[in-house]
Amino acid sequence: MRVLIAPDSFGSTLGPVQAATAMAAGWAEGAPHDEVEVLPLSDGGPGFLDVLMRALGGTTIATTVSDPLGREVPAAVLLVERDERRTAYVEAAQASGLHLLGADERNPSITGTWGVGQLLEAALATGPDKVVVGVGGSGTHDAGAGMLCALGAGPASELARGGRHLATVSDDVLLGLPGVIDRWRGVDLVLATDDDTPLLGLQGTSAVDAPRKGASPEQAQALEAALGRFTEVVGRSLPTPQVDLLSGMPWRLDREPGAGAAGGLGYALLALGARRASAVGEVLRECGFGVAAARSDLVVTGAGLVDWRQARDSVVAGVAAATMETARPTVLIAGECLLGRRETMTMGFAGSYAVAQTPAELEAMVADPVATLARRTARVASTWSPGR
Repeated sequence: MRVLIAPDSFGSTLGPVQAATAMAAGWAEGAPHDEVEVLPLSDGGPGFLDVLMRALGGTTIATTVSDPLGREVPAAVLLVERDERRTAYVEAAQASGLHLLGADERNPSITGTWGVGQLLEAALATGPDKVVVGVGGSGTHDAGAGMLCALGAGPASELARGGRHLATVSDDVLLGLPGVIDRWRGVDLVLATDDDTPLLGLQGTSAVDAPRKGASPEQAQALEAALGRFTEVVGRSLPTPQVDLLSGMPWRLDREPGAGAAGGLGYALLALGARRASAVGEVLRECGFGVAAARSDLVVTGAGLVDWRQARDSVVAGVAAATMETARPTVLIAGECLLGRRETMTMGFAGSYAVAQTPAELEAMVADPVATLARRTARVASTWSPGR
């Protein structure tokens, strides 16, 4: 049997390539007679560059940027030359990822995206025709103010202090924004995200995303107000306010799907003129997933946590949907699965399995994620493989 193993990362413990390698080793143990192909995938978060470089090749430009708290961390930009066009890929999580913060450092009120701006500067310096920014796995919540500041839109004293300080920014803090937008004119800037959260409101990023990054209900409300103030300043600073052609009303960037992605980083990228695209769709296409799935008898995908959020906008959901087009069965292996059998079947999975189902198993998974994932995959292989 030909098996395609195509997982996302397993939280902050295993990147997509590491997870795929562990699952392949487990499958080889449980069904040594099967032919296994490995195709790690990403939703634009940690591992985005590793996945794309494995599929596309290219060269990496190494650099050093600031993490969410201003500490220096290594990062890179991936350059791919194709059809006489240069595309630069940026993994925002290298500078703003939640995995860069300790459990006691997760405070979305003070973390910032300055380092993402440094990554964009590094990408722009290569003279690209296109820049694709994957924004998954964020630990920040400043509506991209820090990123805009690093690009030259305004002073660090007001823009690079975290989301809560945006409540008091001055009216003229973004005098440099038109110049920044002008520098990016002519570059196809892509916001790669499957998160369609708007910036503000009851379904906005402060209400939905901030609590997952450590915000209390009171902090989330304060962040909502601060981001609202920031949008007022951005709206007045844009060089040419756009109008909705249907309603004739001013176009509200904060209401755009994906504006709330990565704590509002999507909003700042849209303000620079970015267009939104599905990160999962981009990766599936660039990695040749459809062709790989069509030549396989079974597709196995995985992720660290699968809950209601992953039922629609995730690698595993994208894999299930794309595999259905090839009429191949898909199996899900998750670190933890909080969905029932009916929900996973609705997503398109023929079977779903969790590595950890008890507190003891969860503890073992955290202690040795590679071994526990491999063992669980071996058991799944012995169930699904028909033998010689």
